Amino acid sequence: MIVVTGATGNVGRPLVRALVAAGEQVTAVSRRSPTGQLPAGVRHHQADLTEPDNLKPALDGAEALFLLTSGDFVAAGGNLGDVLEVIRAGGVQRIVLLSSQGVGTGDHLSDLEDAVTQSGLEWTMLRPAGFHSNTLQWAEGVRGQRTVTAPFGDVALPTVDPADIAEAAAVVLRDAAHAGSVHELTGPVAVSPREQAAAIGAALGEPVRFVEQTRSEARAAMLRFMPEPVVERTLDMLGAPSAGLRRVSPDVELLLGRPPRTFAQWAARNLAAFR
Repeated sequence: MIVVTGATGNVGRPLVRALVAAGEQVTAVSRRSPTGQLPAGVRHHQADLTEPDNLKPALDGAEALFLLTSGDFVAAGGNLGDVLEVIRAGGVQRIVLLSSQGVGTGDHLSDLEDAVTQSGLEWTMLRPAGFHSNTLQWAEGVRGQRTVTAPFGDVALPTVDPADIAEAAAVVLRDAAHAGSVHELTGPVAVSPREQAAAIGAALGEPVRFVEQTRSEARAAMLRFMPEPVVERTLDMLGAPSAGLRRVSPDVELLLGRPPRTFAQWAARNLAAFR
């Protein structure tokens, strides 16, 4: 049996479906009740990782676990060491951590990965680039004014489809041969915000105007929902990314046997959000 935390999110939801399609028994863990119906046979367990003991009932019979820690977990002072202790005591043998591409480039704190590698569990790290789905924050502007407003319009990064992350996670969760491996997950090419706006417009069949924010304008907008240190670090990574963050990785294709999906493919699949 495989436990999936964050099971109702952009990665967790398709991961649950992929595991079920592969014939696995799955327990889906999330902080809230799922808004949609889970696949037949999937057990749901409601738990918040900031209270690790609440996770214990979900671990009965589990061999592997997909671990996703949200920004809310960090902001609430969550202790990943306590979570990992509960997981280990529950008999789980392998853990797959959804980390960040920035860890491998020195652009992101590695505390989460360090906790996992020191846990005594078999581990695999997935380090995705930014998600294609981050552009859903533009949906209201596209629907209302056919406009995208964002900083650093021509800085391109190899963002990745959350569905590709989920399928890659399903592969490594089901195969213990990936223990001790680190996989960087990116899209097939680097794409800029201006190009993403154009791809959304192409999917809509209507032009979408791109309006470039200054750094200070973007900072003011982000401070409404993110802590200042996170805002500054994010703007640094988006505005002046290192060579490592710009690099297109072959790992999605190596794991899945096909190229990663493009941003244009993601936009076409999620067109309803922008209509």
